[in-house]
Amino acid sequence: MIASRNIGPVAAAATLLAAAPLSAIFETWTWLIQSTIAVAVVAGVAALTRLIRAPLWGQVLGMLAALVLALTWLFPSGGELLTFLPTPGTFGHFADLFTGSMQDMRSYGVEVPDTDPLLFITVLGVGGVAVLVDVLAVGLRRPALAGLPMLAIYSVPVAVYVNSVPPVPFVVGAAGYLWLLVTDNVDRVRRFGRRFTGDGRDVDVWEASPLASAGRRLAVVGVAIAVALPLAVPGMTGGLLDTLGGGTGNGNGSGRAGAGSTGRIDLFASLAGQLNQSEVADLVKVTTSEPSPFYLRYAVADELRPNGFQARNPSGRPVNRDLPDPTERAGPGVQQTHYRATVEVTKSLSMSLMPVYAEPVRTEDLNGNWLYDPNQQVVFSNRDNSRGKKYSFDYIRSTYTPAALRAAPPLPADHPVSRQLTATPGPVPEVEELVQGLVQGKRTDYDRVLAIYRHFSADNGFSYRLSTESGSSGEDIVNFLTNKVGYCQQYAAAMAWLVRSAGIPARVAFGFTNGSKQDGNTYTLTNLNLHAWTEVYFDGVGWVPFDATPSYGVPGSTRSAWAPDTDVPEPSTTNPGATDTAPGPDASAGPTDRDNADRDTDSGLSLAGEAPAEQSPVWPWWTAGLLALLALLAVPALRRLALRRRRGGRAAGAAMAATRNDAAPVDGARVVVIAPDANRARADAHAAWAELLDTLVDFKVRVDRTETPRATADRLVRETFSDDTAAVGAARLLGRAEERARYARDPLTGEPLVPALRAVRRALAARAGRRTRLLAAVLPPSVLLRWRTALADTSGQMVALTGRARYRLLRWNPRRLLADRAAR
Repeated sequence: MIASRNIGPVAAAATLLAAAPLSAIFETWTWLIQSTIAVAVVAGVAALTRLIRAPLWGQVLGMLAALVLALTWLFPSGGELLTFLPTPGTFGHFADLFTGSMQDMRSYGVEVPDTDPLLFITVLGVGGVAVLVDVLAVGLRRPALAGLPMLAIYSVPVAVYVNSVPPVPFVVGAAGYLWLLVTDNVDRVRRFGRRFTGDGRDVDVWEASPLASAGRRLAVVGVAIAVALPLAVPGMTGGLLDTLGGGTGNGNGSGRAGAGSTGRIDLFASLAGQLNQSEVADLVKVTTSEPSPFYLRYAVADELRPNGFQARNPSGRPVNRDLPDPTERAGPGVQQTHYRATVEVTKSLSMSLMPVYAEPVRTEDLNGNWLYDPNQQVVFSNRDNSRGKKYSFDYIRSTYTPAALRAAPPLPADHPVSRQLTATPGPVPEVEELVQGLVQGKRTDYDRVLAIYRHFSADNGFSYRLSTESGSSGEDIVNFLTNKVGYCQQYAAAMAWLVRSAGIPARVAFGFTNGSKQDGNTYTLTNLNLHAWTEVYFDGVGWVPFDATPSYGVPGSTRSAWAPDTDVPEPSTTNPGATDTAPGPDASAGPTDRDNADRDTDSGLSLAGEAPAEQSPVWPWWTAGLLALLALLAVPALRRLALRRRRGGRAAGAAMAATRNDAAPVDGARVVVIAPDANRARADAHAAWAELLDTLVDFKVRVDRTETPRATADRLVRETFSDDTAAVGAARLLGRAEERARYARDPLTGEPLVPALRAVRRALAARAGRRTRLLAAVLPPSVLLRWRTALADTSGQMVALTGRARYRLLRWNPRRLLADRAAR
């Protein structure tokens, strides 16, 4: 019973730690507080049932009843008895919460808000896992099996996250599971009584078991490897390598736009990188019944932060259900026409967003994983991607007359759209002064927006170019408004900022212009057709598009009666850095003959106070990784080659040394006698013999360290190359040289040891297989064996050193001192 009382709280704590990955799903920590209450109630009732020695089935019933009471108190229906006693109405309320949780799962993307249905299903799941863990770890004494229900919690964030999940919560959960295993095993080991180390030393009751210590170290190493490996291996996650290889900038790599969900990518940087690519890739093919369609859109950035416009996480309902009908708000001067389109996304475009026209009313060939956000008017998914998808949808194209937009009343200040989409990160004096001058005397919101829209014209000095110029103001928007050079990102974001400064809701939309037209009404859209424009909200009308980017710089651009083209260039005018005045079907979204200065793109396009960040192309990371791998594989071969050259230089011949004769000179000349150097000759023989043994290891020939050199040479001649006269003589020479160096007074000198080594190596290579020869050259087994031996020796020394240090420190352990005092 004492063991059960110890393991029970650990099982409850391990369950809560295993639930840590759920923190990646919720916006706040309400789920953790409620789950802690439920798990604590379950653990408390489990301890009480074991205290009264209830059978296992009684413990299970008690824990389930405790979970029901906790859920009743946390999620009351209002008809409970004494606040926490459930009634039939309570269970009906639970059924409604369960049904509502299914709907919320389909409607919200991560991170989800604290809705009662989602909190209920979370607390119910964590409480149910707590019951199973307690039964397996305490009742059945099978704590290893408790990992299965814990794994069920792990699978939740993995299933709902589009990209890689955060690794830290998984480490916390793994630590809880290991804690449960260690607690159970310590209890089992202590039941055997006295414990001993491997060298027979007694382990006192206050001292941790050496086996348990080794297990803890192995567990820590295993968890670290399990977490770090997916982060480092390409393709397993979008984690470490993708982070190092990604970024914002003007690289010329082949990366694709839009990877990830809208809340986790920089739409501006993605667009900038695609427009500056020299490689053109087909992304989308769209067929529409509309004669002159507007832009195909896939995302919006509607939150203006200090670092620029950012995309919010969308939320909505499945697209295979009924979608909002935009014709219900059609007023005078608003014409709405029904069209149908079919979109085919190529395998070059993979993102969690689906390109559609502005107001879809019905979709086909898209499952319930795809959701529609009516506020952002985007189709998105938290579980799927657009790669290779083909789908059809019906949509409404709305056109407006200037009179209808002028008749739209100003949006009330307390309107949710006005409060949310007119905010700016702070007053910029230059922007405020410009906006006041532009809107002065304008009586309607449309006239104010039109005045701002017309400001971005060639008459005011604005020009299109796929690069921006720096300034000294410290504000990107001020630099753009001063230099007046940029492309679609600068125009769209700057107009949206100015419109917001005028108190009118605005946002930035992303999509494709109308690309090259092929069969009928089919358009092929490439990465150079990616575009950004501004959308302005009018009360009673909705979101109205305004494209302030010069039309001559954007092939396939569309203008309208309410936002006409303000700067059509003369046919003979050539604008530096811009495309041809009349873009044809094969035109791209940017100039094809731009110089190196045009590649220096303002990659972030945040129009805020941060400097643009440069990005190197993606491919050098993979090249560097490949070169590093090849260099790593070449280290054993280079080490083997260095050893062979060093030994060959030492054993090049008999070592001779010049000695001076102290006798009297003859005829006035000093006599110098050349005599062999015994010490050097022994070293040369030892080096040649060591090289022979390494060669035998490389070619998988057995080496017996207990044999004498002569016995080894004889066995080599007898078993390996008895028919090769040159190899036989070389092997016997090397054996005789090593034998004389070890045992004789005078070593063998004057013999060609290096040619003998070469002869033996050639004979071994001729009799070895192709795989053996390849390994001997690329990954020499002798080097790997030497490294393994050195590593084992170093590890043994470290273990011995830490063991001695630990033993000395344990002499002053408080638990030992108290145990000694109690014994006295």
